[in-house]
Amino acid sequence: MTDHFANEPNGLTEEQFLQTYNAGDYERPSVTVDMLIFTVMEQEQDNYRKLSEKSLQLLMIQRGGHPYLGQWALPGGFVGIDESLDDAARRELYTETNIDNIYMEQLYTWGEVKRDPRMRVISSSYMALVDRTALQVQAGDDAADAAWFEVTYEIDQRTRKEIEGGTELEQQISITLQNGAVSLSGIVRITESVQGHVRKTKREIVENNGFAFDHLIIIQYAIERLRGKIEYTDIVFNLMPPLFTLTELQRVYEIILGKELLAAAFRRKIAGKVTETDEFTKDAGHRPSKLYRYNPDRD
Repeated sequence: MTDHFANEPNGLTEEQFLQTYNAGDYERPSVTVDMLIFTVMEQEQDNYRKLSEKSLQLLMIQRGGHPYLGQWALPGGFVGIDESLDDAARRELYTETNIDNIYMEQLYTWGEVKRDPRMRVISSSYMALVDRTALQVQAGDDAADAAWFEVTYEIDQRTRKEIEGGTELEQQISITLQNGAVSLSGIVRITESVQGHVRKTKREIVENNGFAFDHLIIIQYAIERLRGKIEYTDIVFNLMPPLFTLTELQRVYEIILGKELLAAAFRRKIAGKVTETDEFTKDAGHRPSKLYRYNPDRD
């Protein structure tokens, strides 16, 4: 009979191995979570006949301690040793902004060596689209302030060149976050190279005015991914009230994508995602418009 312990290292069972294992043999980085909470917010109009203006907004917190004291950051914090990433994200979001019980999805993991001046920190970022009217935001104990910032995202320049065995595309993207007199701005350079079947992407901060840590890069990536996700998922309906017009829905798409859409093409695209109702708008100064609702049960 073959001894089933014969091929085990040092003749140990797994249980015996774990009993003698020294976790201190390896340095352990700290782990954090950062949350990107987006909304599309209406701005008040002086003239009731105007269609309401909307803008993409991002929730930020002002840091109440070092490092980056007084600068603005994404809500987030350290993961406890007995805590899952998802649980830590929900806890930190509630602790810093008073927001609870929203759906967030994991976006990306950030692990540059010197991204935090305190120590080696790896961060898992989460993203959500929310209806701001359903939330009561206030700064928690770990933050000096919490506020919604209007997002401006522009591609300043784009260049493409031939490299050995492929091509390289470089973009410079300007991002501005505005809340009243508070303005945060910066520029991110993205370099994408394709050589054969190998694609590499590098992001670096060219200019940073007011953003803590590397959060400017995280915000750039999140907006890029958000624009992609509304094209092939139903995430946008997290921003909509139960009943809405197709014009309102189209405007939300346009705000996130940063471009105007042709109405006829847009309505064909989302036809299966919505259901027509028998109700109409009753806004003063406007002709009644048909109201629709999200259709989650389509084939």
